[in-house]
Order: sequence, then structure tokens, then C-alpha cells
Amino acid sequence: MESILVLTHADETGSALNNASLEAVTAGLELASRLNAQLAIGIVAADATALSKCLPSEGARLLAVSGEAFAQARYATDAAACEALCRAVQPTIVLAPASSRFTRVAASVAHRLGGFIDTHISSIGGTDRVEATRWFYRQRVEAAISRDARPWFLLLDAGTYAAFAGATGTAQVEQVPVELPALRTMVSGFRAPTQGAQTIRPDAKMLFVAGAGWTKKQPDGQVHATEAGELIVGFLAATGASLGSSKSLVDQGGEGNSVLPFLTHLNQIGQTGSTPRHAKGLSTCCHGEEPHVVGWRFIGDRRAISLDPNCGWTRGKADVVYVADAFEVIAKVNALLGAAKA
Repeated sequence: MESILVLTHADETGSALNNASLEAVTAGLELASRLNAQLAIGIVAADATALSKCLPSEGARLLAVSGEAFAQARYATDAAACEALCRAVQPTIVLAPASSRFTRVAASVAHRLGGFIDTHISSIGGTDRVEATRWFYRQRVEAAISRDARPWFLLLDAGTYAAFAGATGTAQVEQVPVELPALRTMVSGFRAPTQGAQTIRPDAKMLFVAGAGWTKKQPDGQVHATEAGELIVGFLAATGASLGSSKSLVDQGGEGNSVLPFLTHLNQIGQTGSTPRHAKGLSTCCHGEEPHVVGWRFIGDRRAISLDPNCGWTRGKADVVYVADAFEVIAKVNALLGAAKA
């Protein structure tokens, strides 16, 4: 019989479980119900008892590794905590969110336990035999993976399951002791970009994508890259949206063309295999190129702004297309948002 362990950790504030962890809990509950398997949930945090209140009170064994040493992400402490939880439960399948904190240590923990790991899992199916699915070749090919070897570690991509929101309670939490190795690093603090400077926001409800048209010549024959940057940053600040970009735009910096200084290849959607999973997406000054559209396949509500009524977005690649000047539209939207906020 299979036994399942879901690994979770606190968010940056330490006061709640991060959203990806709650999605992993949902995946664990569904899999345990389907396989009629035992389920355990492990928490890594400074104060795991408080965080357990947002987890199911029945149907799962709750374990925790607590202490100030686990308040911040650190390879040595996180790896030791996850290993201790796994050894306490002895699971055959381990589910974990593909957060930066667990992605860094999951392969090491699997190796320490003599197990195997698969990453970027988008769903888990099967009844008699567990099958995990993931995408390959820039999200064009979906594969189903099954293994006989155990323990089997599965890192779940964010946005593939709904965050757990079921009945919670005050279940007893088992504290698991951890023997930490000699720590050679110290977390002195946590620094994050300001709201205005941060452009990549995986948990944002909306994805705003900028295309190369923002830095091309406009109807007056001039390039307005500075104005474009101000409009985009203003929209992101007003809406809290995440910023994406087409490959053609982020590549312009190396070609000596006008660029948006806040864009990097980390913002690129599609060509790199990036598949954001925001509820809504708004593409501006893009033409709906195939690699870019492939990266958008998991966006719920896809909309685009384009001056060309025959662009790729109008050919079934977007739910709604606004045939208009993106400069004028975003300027008007920013003004309306500013007035509403005032």
C-alpha cells in the first residue's frame, strides 16, 4: 500500500503556509483518497503549530519541524528538516511544491533516502498505478511518468491544483527532532524589491505581457520607449500584475535597439518553456506568435490589444481582442485606476 507525505513550508512572512504548499496539500488529499492510502503532512517553519490551523484536522497525520533555524530558507537546515520528516513517516510518495525553497533541496533529500525525483509535475492520476504528467519540449509535448522505485519525490508546479480551502481544525502536531549539521551560513535578514521594482509576481491574478511594438516607431514616426516604460510600470503598480515579455522584446538590448530597462529574460514567456498560470492575461503590442502563445496555454482569460485586426491573436488565440492603440488604451486605463484609487 502506498503512503503519501506532503511537504509544506511557511511563506516569506512566516505567518502562513505559502500558496504552493496549500496546492500540494490538495494534490495529496486527492491522491490519498483515490489510492486509499495513508496521508501525512509535514511542515517546515519557525512556529509550525500556528500554521497547522489552516490544514485538514482529519484524515491526515500532521508532523512538523520547528525552530528559529527554519524560519528562513537555507540549504543545510531545509534539507535536514525534509529528510527528518521523510524518515519519520517512511512514505512511498513524497509531494512537494516547486517553490524556490524546496526545489533547491528536494533532489538532495531524494538521494539521501535512496529515492527518485521528477520535477515540473502538472497532475497526478491513476488508481492501480500512479502516473504523473509533465510537459516537455517547450510545453508542446505532455508525458505521463510512472515509476516502480520508491520513495518517489514529485515536485508540483504552482497553479496546477486549487489551494486547500477545506475544513480545518486544531489537530495534534507531532514535533520531529532534527540533528542539524554544522551551519556555515547565517541568514542576516531578508530583502525584497519594492512593489514598484518587482515585476515578476507568480501569485498575481493578472499577467501583463509587453511585445516589441512598444519600442517601434509610432504613428508620428518616433520611438516612445520612455513613455512606454512609464505606462507599463504605472499599470503594474496600479494593478499588482506580473510582467511578461515576448522574446523579440527582451532580445532587443543586444541588438542596439530601444529597450525597456526593467525587462530581462526572466520575464520572457513561451520560448524558454515558461508557462505562467495566472487567472487573466493581457497581451499588448504582440502579434500572437506561436512560441509566445504556447507559453500562455494555462492562462484562464486571454485578451490582447493590437492595431492589426488580422494579427495572430484574432485567429482563435485570444478570448477577446481590442483593436486599438496600446499606448492610448493603457494611458486611459491608468488614468481610470488612478481616479478610482483617489
